[in-house]
Amino acid sequence: MPQVVRPRFAVLHGTHPATPLPQRFRSLADRAAVEVLHRAARVLVASLPILTDRLVEALYEQEPGYRAAIDADRAEVWQEVHHSLRHNVGSLIQPREFRDAAHRTSRWIGEIRAEQGVPLDAVLHAFRMGGAMVWQDLVDETARRDPDDVRLLVHVAADVWNFVDEHCGIVADAYRQAERRLSWRRENQQRLMVAALLDGTARIADVGEAAAMLGLPEQGRYAVLAVASAPGGPQRQDPARPPLHLPAALPPGEGLSAAPGAAPLWHTGPDAAFAILRLTGGPGDPVDPGELHAIADALDAPAGTRAGIGSAVDGLAALGDARRLAETALRACPASGGTVVLDEHLPDALVVSSPALGSALADRVLGPLDRLDPSDRDVILETLTAWLDADGSAQRAGARLYCHRNTVLNRLRRFEQLTGRCLTRPRDAVEISLALAARRLLGP
Repeated sequence: MPQVVRPRFAVLHGTHPATPLPQRFRSLADRAAVEVLHRAARVLVASLPILTDRLVEALYEQEPGYRAAIDADRAEVWQEVHHSLRHNVGSLIQPREFRDAAHRTSRWIGEIRAEQGVPLDAVLHAFRMGGAMVWQDLVDETARRDPDDVRLLVHVAADVWNFVDEHCGIVADAYRQAERRLSWRRENQQRLMVAALLDGTARIADVGEAAAMLGLPEQGRYAVLAVASAPGGPQRQDPARPPLHLPAALPPGEGLSAAPGAAPLWHTGPDAAFAILRLTGGPGDPVDPGELHAIADALDAPAGTRAGIGSAVDGLAALGDARRLAETALRACPASGGTVVLDEHLPDALVVSSPALGSALADRVLGPLDRLDPSDRDVILETLTAWLDADGSAQRAGARLYCHRNTVLNRLRRFEQLTGRCLTRPRDAVEISLALAARRLLGP
């Protein structure tokens, strides 16, 4: 129950400079009303335990938001209500002595109820119920003592309810401030937990807690998406917001990019942003090869954005491996941008996983071409790439390059002469393919 003394009482009690009242009769009525209020309030102070019992019982019956708190610790709620009533009813009699204490109590109640998750509407309703109960007891006590004095309470009714509103405002402000602090703390804990999972530094004992905090199944199936700008491209102005839209859910039958109804969990690193993707299925279930590809198709990324999706892993504890796989897929992205699903680009992943070996292979296989004029060299490499992409068909390669199939065959024969490689020998074909990937991804 909030403190119940407002400016007119303050004038009568000398808490600030008095101003002349326009009518002597009104001043006398106010003074008489205060005396009646004081007499009734002293009776309430003497019976605070009974009043507290009644209010706690009324809260239990009429306010569902308080029911769980009362069931959990009725004694704690009783002490809170009693503490509030003692300070606020006391302020009816001694406003200066009790005002600050009543304000502190209201702020404390707002903070503690925010921490306990009691809805703000329920807390405000409880304060108004307390105000109504105290006001009714004041009226009842005055009527019992002298019914004629009840009419004098009309002079203080507005002040009583204005003060109820004042304390509701104090409670609401304290509640919202505490809620913001709690929200920031929860978000910070989530960020730290997501970072630990993706870094692979989370303790096994903490994985269950992480699952509960993040709302994800501990044994679910996951993949990680890595996103970065093209090298030399414009950097994101807000590193906390990745430069693409990742839908919360894909169409039925195409898998999920996050837990149903929840947004993907993002973590921003120094060079890339990472999203945890929750997939369908779990440990032991067959992997749907089209699920990650469907997620890649659903991404809405601006031009120049590079995105890599790693292979699926089982369980939150394996997210550190999933992140490393996503980083490998990101390194396999073309510099101009695009999305790479690791499972569909494993040869490229082999090359970028060991750049030194990849560069050495490219120099060994393609090095003889570097002695040619750059334009001549580029024509041979372009023809070789088109021929491999066409599964060894000179006809289809020629169509892509807008030249005759015989021209393609002549260029391929020249490549074999310059490098000493044979395109029909399987071992040479593998090395040539990997060397081209290394030259494309790692540069000359």
